[in-house]
Amino acid sequence: MPALACGAIFLAADAWAQAALTSSGRAWPARPIRLIVPFPPGGGTDANARAIAKEVETVLGQPLVVDNRGGANAIIGSDLVAKAAPDGYTLMHISDAFAINPSTHKQLPFDTSRDFTPITNPIVGQGSLLAVNPSVPAKSVTELIALARKQKLTFGSPGVGNVLHLINEAFNLRAGIQMLHVPYKGSGPALVALLGGEVQVMVVPPVIAMPHLKAGRLRPLGYSGAKRLPAIADVPTIGEALPGFKQDTGWHAWFGPAKTPAHIVTLLHSAIRKSLQVPALREYLLAGGYDPTADPPARFQQDFQNDLKRWGELVRLARIAPI
Repeated sequence: MPALACGAIFLAADAWAQAALTSSGRAWPARPIRLIVPFPPGGGTDANARAIAKEVETVLGQPLVVDNRGGANAIIGSDLVAKAAPDGYTLMHISDAFAINPSTHKQLPFDTSRDFTPITNPIVGQGSLLAVNPSVPAKSVTELIALARKQKLTFGSPGVGNVLHLINEAFNLRAGIQMLHVPYKGSGPALVALLGGEVQVMVVPPVIAMPHLKAGRLRPLGYSGAKRLPAIADVPTIGEALPGFKQDTGWHAWFGPAKTPAHIVTLLHSAIRKSLQVPALREYLLAGGYDPTADPPARFQQDFQNDLKRWGELVRLARIAPI
């Protein structure tokens, strides 16, 4: 679609959102908004949530207070949102783990499809880094595979069924190896374990890996995306060693409780879309391997339902037993 036409559509959407706010008679937002991040501080989801929230609060004119509620691969924090009032003052920024949990857990305290209002996917991750502690002698994906066939290696993740867990399991399957999974309460704690040598391997979001790569505390072996990440173009894709291998990291998305008013959803989508146009934020996200996206709510809702099936199939192929 021509850029001029796209701009006209966005302007029309913004005008409609403002009209919806006025006609509702409710001055939203009239106070600070709580943004639950259902992972501990220091991980990729947390870092991206804070960067995006900083710009969104400027657009909305109210603070967005990030509230980290980690545990159980985002289930604890998600449950708080499911049970919150649908007034636009409790929202959630979450990774694709949200679409995986129904396949990796026998029972959830909420219905993933029924108890939430999908708002939009601000970003879509193109891949993550397969990285090792510098004490590991492997200098390439091929050498890591050979090493894993000789000795037992451990890999960390933010929890059973997390996207990063599934990418590493997909790597195990494709490479014909079986590294031992060690789950943590978030990507931040898992990264600390990798840096300390508690585990040898981890699939790490670039956004939190970069400082440690520059300091030599991590060694990147491959990138899981379809093509190399420009910010670290010297790191090959995993697919260069294992032809056909590629795994994106899915979306980071915003949700509200079920029955969040449509005019609030529209205003939030508009605010997020405007925020993603800020050059500094766009550069930060792109360098970390994330494409600024912010699909309209209806389209994201459809993609979300499709991802429930897509990730469920990968869980089945990885033979991850529901807990």
